[in-house]
Amino acid sequence: GILQHPDGTVLKQLQPPPRGPREQDFYNKVYDSDCCDSILLELREHLPKYFGVWSPPTAPNDTYLKLEDVTRKFNKPCIMDVKIGQKSYDPYASAEKIQQQVSKYPLMEEIGFLVLGMRVYHVSSDSYETQNQHYGRSLTKETVKDGISKFFHSGYCLRKDVVAASIQKVEKILEWFESQTQLNFYASSLLFVYEGSCQATTMRLSDVTLAEKTRVPKGLLPGGDVLEYNNNIHVINSTENGKIEASVSKGLSKFYALHKKACLKRHHSQLSLKVENSKQDNVWKSTTCIAQEHLNGNVLPQLEKVFYHMPAETKESANVEVRMIDFAHVFPSNTKDEGYIYGLKNLITVLQNILDN
Repeated sequence: GILQHPDGTVLKQLQPPPRGPREQDFYNKVYDSDCCDSILLELREHLPKYFGVWSPPTAPNDTYLKLEDVTRKFNKPCIMDVKIGQKSYDPYASAEKIQQQVSKYPLMEEIGFLVLGMRVYHVSSDSYETQNQHYGRSLTKETVKDGISKFFHSGYCLRKDVVAASIQKVEKILEWFESQTQLNFYASSLLFVYEGSCQATTMRLSDVTLAEKTRVPKGLLPGGDVLEYNNNIHVINSTENGKIEASVSKGLSKFYALHKKACLKRHHSQLSLKVENSKQDNVWKSTTCIAQEHLNGNVLPQLEKVFYHMPAETKESANVEVRMIDFAHVFPSNTKDEGYIYGLKNLITVLQNILDN
């Protein structure tokens, strides 16, 4: 698995030959300090930054690739890994290997991508939902759109701002592939990361301001053991006495309490709901007037309307990363990587359908 280095980078253990050395050679070539190839220099924009190799003092023969932690800047990172291309086996694979890979997901050639897993933060329950590779392999041509849209759902609403920003990022990667004939990529993935929390979002209901701040759930227990999220235990916090307990957000109940208090204090028939994001330079504001008689004690439908209809500038500036990862099967070429291009185009089409519908 991926390890965390104390300096904030991540460590990916080098795979056995020939895969490990091939991935190391790829990074060394792209990040060579003397590199003057414009194609490779542009490719750097779409990869995690590479900081060479590292070995622990206690095991000098164990080699790790030292890479940028793409999730580091996020408070509640939502992560999805999507394998791209029509073939998940390289040109030198044996017949047995080819059959093995094809049997894992027969639709790979037709769809051009495969969801390997996702981890999504739900604001509504202050919890994470995790899906593994079996989830992705269960998706068909008919269900793949809904399957991927799950990654962009906050528990309250579809994050169309993130979908739009993701499309722009993937289109940039497609432009690079359309311009190069040097490399072909097999069994390589795109890593999608976006901010799942709305910690910096302040909701003003009448004259009451609610700024809900949540702590980042840690992935390590006090003893240093790695904690895995699954579909049964969503958010886990370690208590002082070492016990593990599920955490449930009280944000919603607080909001209802404040809403009720505001209703009692106000004598006119309308409330103003203002949502603003103070984290970004170009602050966006959306104001919705809600008639008191239509609230019926439940402000959530109105909240959903606000978040569903974010302005275009918010969609463009959503905090999203899309990076290419996994390069154990990258080979020199003199033609365009049509299989990867096919997968990117199909993925963009699915994302666009999610955004439009």
